[in-house]
Amino acid sequence: MRSRHRTTPPDTDRSRTDRSLLRDSSLVWLASGIVGVSFGAVSVAGGLPLWVPVLMSLVVYAGSAQFSAVGVLLAGGGPVAAVTTGLLLNTRTAAFSLAVAEIIGTNRATRFLGAHLVTDETVAFALAQSDPVRQRRAFWISGLGLFAVWNIGVLAGGLAGGALGDTARYGLDAAFPAVLVALVLPALRRDATVRRCALLGAALALAATPAVPAGVPVLLALTGLFLHRRPTDRGAAA
Repeated sequence: MRSRHRTTPPDTDRSRTDRSLLRDSSLVWLASGIVGVSFGAVSVAGGLPLWVPVLMSLVVYAGSAQFSAVGVLLAGGGPVAAVTTGLLLNTRTAAFSLAVAEIIGTNRATRFLGAHLVTDETVAFALAQSDPVRQRRAFWISGLGLFAVWNIGVLAGGLAGGALGDTARYGLDAAFPAVLVALVLPALRRDATVRRCALLGAALALAATPAVPAGVPVLLALTGLFLHRRPTDRGAAA
């Protein structure tokens, strides 16, 4: 006798999941595109040739590091100083990579490509999902879309050059932080330990902001992770 209850085909479930992730990712992509336009415009308006921000976005692909490196160059610093600044700011992605290593996949080529897509946004978006399968699809959907939109935005901003003027006066620089806060809120609500880590990291970052170069407070915020303990650690301590 046939059951009247029909199970949903896996392909249908996957399609629904992808549509949901695409919808949720769109806000992050929008913010990324806006900041990318700003980066391209600032770089070209400052005197750099168009190929510099475009190539940097394709190869380096790290928003804060790119802004800092270009800032050093436009201020008269040399390439070594610019690269060193970018590398320092990007060290935080080492911790992010550990957090999503299993999510990305085990294939060597997949991990190589996935490592290039590791950003604050893709990690936050992936870890906010409820199960490993959805986390992996969230990482790749958000990561590939973010990479594409960022580079398109940088190219568009570079072509516009100085026509946009000072993009900070439009308040566009607030778009990324607002999106990141929205992404991490679910995790903060669920886990008290995560809240304590975040509060400590935020306090240290805010305290250091007036005294250190831009981007360094983000690195200092990672010290909040020392408050994090795995459930097994608590059991062992008991």
